[in-house]
Formats: sequence, structure tokens, C-alpha cells
Amino acid sequence: MTRILAIVLALLVAACSKPGFNNVDITGVSYANEFSLTDHTGARRTLADYRGKLVVIFFGYTQCPDVCPTTMQEMAEVRQALGKDADQVQVIFVTVDPQRDTRELLAQYVPGFDPSFVGLYGTPEETARVAKQFKVFYQKVPGPTETSYTIDHTAGSYVIDKAGQPRLFLKHNQGAAPIVADLRQLL
Repeated sequence: MTRILAIVLALLVAACSKPGFNNVDITGVSYANEFSLTDHTGARRTLADYRGKLVVIFFGYTQCPDVCPTTMQEMAEVRQALGKDADQVQVIFVTVDPQRDTRELLAQYVPGFDPSFVGLYGTPEETARVAKQFKVFYQKVPGPTETSYTIDHTAGSYVIDKAGQPRLFLKHNQGAAPIVADLRQLL
């Protein structure tokens, strides 16, 4: 009986000492392993280019009226709150609207939130392939004209650890503090 009590006590201590995240822990998922897209400077980028940093990846589009700008502003606040540790975090915005989000537009929009942020784009086929890897949903919603559509899309972001492994799914619009706490655990 004493041995069972000792085992139960050890398990309770281990459970209490395991760090918990504010966001969804996706450690161990086998998706989101690699991509190849073009950044807003014209350079081809892969996930491996950012090894050694935490990578926060958000899928959106520049003409998004609400979710995208609030997410990007929230990530700018996260970066500011991280202070000197911000250099260990790379925020990436992947457009799900390659028809309208040109390199030039991404070069204005994405660094407008923070100069370190990177905007990525690809062909419609490349975009679909990368979104599928990350299990990201997106779909055009017709507007009054052919070019005035909106896009429904997944609103959360993914965090890839310094070794290139998916670790967290960040919930939309939660404020900077819970994200900062989670990123500090991964740093």
C-alpha cells in the first residue's frame, strides 16, 4: 500500500510540475513540417530558414476587414512584450489570397505591423498545398464585383519551435499576455 501511495504521489507531483500552455498544445502532430513560398522581398523561403527561432505562422489576406489586422497587431504587441527575447521569434503572414496579395502589397502591409514580420505568397496551387499541410481552411466568399470578394479562413496561428516542430495553435483575439507566457515557455 505504501508503494502504491508513493507512485500516486510521484505522478501527482509530475503532473503539477509539467508546464501548461494557455493555447492548444499540438506537440507531436505530424503535419506542418515544411513549405516553400516566396517572401515579400522576392526570396524563396522554407520553414528550415527559420530554425533556431520560434516561428508564429498566420494565414490571412491583406484586405481582411477584422481577423487579420487584429492578429497582426496582437503579434506586434507580443513582440514588444517579449523585449530582448523578441529576436528569437519570427512572425510569418501567409496570404490565402495570391490573386490580389502581390509581393509589393505584402511588402507594405506585413512590415507595417512590425519591420521583422515576413509576408509569404505563392501560386494558388502552392498556397493550397501549404494550407493543406497546416490544416488551414480558406474559401472565397463572392462580393458585389469579381474583385470585391472576402475570404473565410482559419483565424488561429501556429507556433513552430526552434527545432522546426509544431507546438501550439494560438487562439484568435486573446490578447498578448497568454501568448507571451506560452512563447516564453518554449524559448
